Amino acid sequence: MLPLTNSPPPESTKIKKPKIAPADFIPRKNSFSSLTSLLSHAYLSQPRSWIFVFVLFIQILLLLTLRSVPFHFHGFHRRLPSSPSPAAAVSEPVVIASAVSARSDSAAAVAVDEETYSHRCEQGYVYVYDLPSSLNTELIENCEKLNPWSSRCDSLANDGFGQQAAAGVSGIVPEDLAPAWFWTDQFVSEIVFHNRMMKHRCRTAEPGNATAFYIPFYAGLAVGRFLWQNFSPKDRDRHCEAMLSWVKSQPQFQRSNGWDHFITMGRITWDFRRSADQDWGSSCIYLPGMRNITRLLIERNPWDYFDVGVPYPTGFHPRSDADVLRWQKFVRERNRPTLFSFAGATRHSFKNDFRGVLLRHCLNESDACRVVDCGGSRCANGTSAILETFLDSDFCLQPRGDSFTRRSIFDCMIAGAIPVVFWRRTAYYQYEWFLPDDPKSYSVFIHRDEVKNGTSIRKVLDGYSRDEVRRMREKVIEYIPKLVYARNSDGLETIKDAFDVAVDGVLRRFEEQRERGYKW
Repeated sequence: MLPLTNSPPPESTKIKKPKIAPADFIPRKNSFSSLTSLLSHAYLSQPRSWIFVFVLFIQILLLLTLRSVPFHFHGFHRRLPSSPSPAAAVSEPVVIASAVSARSDSAAAVAVDEETYSHRCEQGYVYVYDLPSSLNTELIENCEKLNPWSSRCDSLANDGFGQQAAAGVSGIVPEDLAPAWFWTDQFVSEIVFHNRMMKHRCRTAEPGNATAFYIPFYAGLAVGRFLWQNFSPKDRDRHCEAMLSWVKSQPQFQRSNGWDHFITMGRITWDFRRSADQDWGSSCIYLPGMRNITRLLIERNPWDYFDVGVPYPTGFHPRSDADVLRWQKFVRERNRPTLFSFAGATRHSFKNDFRGVLLRHCLNESDACRVVDCGGSRCANGTSAILETFLDSDFCLQPRGDSFTRRSIFDCMIAGAIPVVFWRRTAYYQYEWFLPDDPKSYSVFIHRDEVKNGTSIRKVLDGYSRDEVRRMREKVIEYIPKLVYARNSDGLETIKDAFDVAVDGVLRRFEEQRERGYKW
């Protein structure tokens, strides 16, 4: 369970200098005159007075000298950790809260230099709403009921990363990196973002200090069990309506009408855009109150400003900067005997299914193309066969999935393979914050109609020189950190992962909105 708290850290005590009336000051000129008078009197009286004056002079000299020397008492200075370690720790402009329990009424605070953290949070601070647990953590507790066919408890374990995959990837990835691999479900970004936001360096427990407000609602988990069978539109909207009712009652939302609020929705945008009762999905995005909220989704509507596409969660979750650098080196030096590959399954219910076209094309070029048949549920949450195939390939074919995007494009790029796309909406119009600006620098685009009309994919890919392939692969490898979600809830040491890029982008967007007067 995620630790939740709505308790602000105690405010640091502000000490004001007392105001002193002018009458309380001793004019420097008069003070010096008094001392001169005293010395004159001592000189003209007894010689013993000289001893007293000499001792007094030495004491004053010592006092003035010692005041310029810094004192360090053992145990007085305590080193502040580089980031708050407890899950509920928060950063403030002046204070950082120490460990707190869930829904605690108080938190110990350690005063720190404001400059230490202000330069790390130049775009502002984020307040995480303490939603009713029925809208997030209770959904995980009831993981057996989230899927109408089977339990989702295994896929939601380990803070949403799923079961360890070390045994499954043994012999495929370097031994020291195997513990960083999990069988991660593609629909768990809500849990990942919530865990990370709770320990974000720019999280504040004081809403008055915040420039952004995060809504930790598990929209995808909530609607998932109601997408199939005979559930009513009301069932599919119930949790979202409850969330909006709660959020709209908050003064921070009422002040901005949601412009400075954001949320993670762990499924594709179309699962939340039901226009009519008989249609698919929830109508969450169309409900009153959602209009101005920035939404982080694994697939966005390219024509909706408030939708932001973020990478699908994959199986690699580095624990440190060293893991990232080690993996980049590994995929860069990998021997790749296969020109291109395709991992997927046909969709017989789709008219003119393009996956079937690619599958046949690949089978006809078996000496240059490798296939992983994902029919049924053989590739659910990833398999070692997919990873090994992409590691062995220069290129990987990436048609659209059941929607315009698919997780496979990220599995492919993390393995250092170059994606070949057939719809621009599969990547180019989706993940602007996470991929290079120039699509040609890291991918190959072949229009699907050209393939249907007989264009040879093999011939197109053979047309790239080894230097061109090497440059594209190097660009893919450069962007791997932006495509993965770190295992540690407080992130990596210096490298920014997908979560960091997303939150930085949201804060930057809010700053631009404020400058424009909340217009787009």
